[in-house]
Amino acid sequence: MKLGFFIMPVHPPARDYAQTLREDREAFMLADRLGYSEGFCGEHLTDVAENIPSSLTFIASLAGVTSQIKLGTAVANLPFSHPLLVATQAALVDNLLGGRLLLGIGAGILRTDMEAMGLLQADRNAMFAEAIDHILALWTGEPPYNLGGRYWNISTAKTLWPEIGLGAVVKPYQRPHPPILGTATDPQSKGLIALGRRGWWPISSHFLHMNHVPSQWNNYAQGCAEGGHRADRANWRVARSIFVADDDKTARAYGGDDARSPYRFYMNQLTAKLQKGNKLGGFKERDDMPDEALTLDYIFDNVIIRGSVNRVIDGILALHEKIGDFGTLLYCGKDWVDPALSRRSMELMAEKVMPAVNAAIGGRVAAE
Repeated sequence: MKLGFFIMPVHPPARDYAQTLREDREAFMLADRLGYSEGFCGEHLTDVAENIPSSLTFIASLAGVTSQIKLGTAVANLPFSHPLLVATQAALVDNLLGGRLLLGIGAGILRTDMEAMGLLQADRNAMFAEAIDHILALWTGEPPYNLGGRYWNISTAKTLWPEIGLGAVVKPYQRPHPPILGTATDPQSKGLIALGRRGWWPISSHFLHMNHVPSQWNNYAQGCAEGGHRADRANWRVARSIFVADDDKTARAYGGDDARSPYRFYMNQLTAKLQKGNKLGGFKERDDMPDEALTLDYIFDNVIIRGSVNRVIDGILALHEKIGDFGTLLYCGKDWVDPALSRRSMELMAEKVMPAVNAAIGGRVAAE
């Protein structure tokens, strides 16, 4: 099992914006030095807590200060940008990174983003499907382009001048294109079926109770079968909110119990947004649980993995036993209320927790 990194990001709105950006970049650079295999960044246009409006721009800022970590969008919201812009900007970033780009894509879930873009009542799923078809056509096709659609038309047929390079678009470093991924936040996400049909890769959300995660793999595998693709568990990413400390007392405090805990702030923000959208089901151990039972204490004990090294190892192994093999565990970073504790957690994950987890999984396999 590989170890990856992910940020939404979520920061208290009162914090200095430039400082939070510096800390988020530092977290990715630390992940690179520690050997995390990949790192993903979310994006929203109209959220001062989740304050990165362009994950591609943020990733581009890491091109010269990271060396081995693959960097991904999680996700680029396709209905909010012209497909030509996404295709060319993603190709640019992939070349800046020397082929380290992972392109996570989605239709957008924040209603304030939709309203601001004039898309509150739009069929964003249809826009998403058309956008990615155009992007792939631009990456794999040759000029003159003449792509028609319901939402966007892209053509250079009238102005093509190949002798000097006009009318063509830049291509990604990875051919035919970077790996494409999609995230799933609903327990019974049908989007994973569509993802599997295309042969793209899945990311299971960090706030799903582990009881819901097996159904996500089943839906993805169904889609792969329908699309004629092999469902490879090595391509499955599973995200988790994790905090590791040198002792359990510190882990419980910083990982949720203390009023200043970044995990408490994060889950307060997230549950408020999900409750407004009537989407709290992912947290529930059982479908018949009332929303009132979803206290922060319940979430800290059932969804977040926190503790000393051995306790976190046990939590990850329990997750693995429940859902089966998966390729990459995505460690979800939070605001750096205490930079030393936040860095220490990332270090312990890479240097202590994951080697022990993989040794234990290898021992189980050998014993079977």
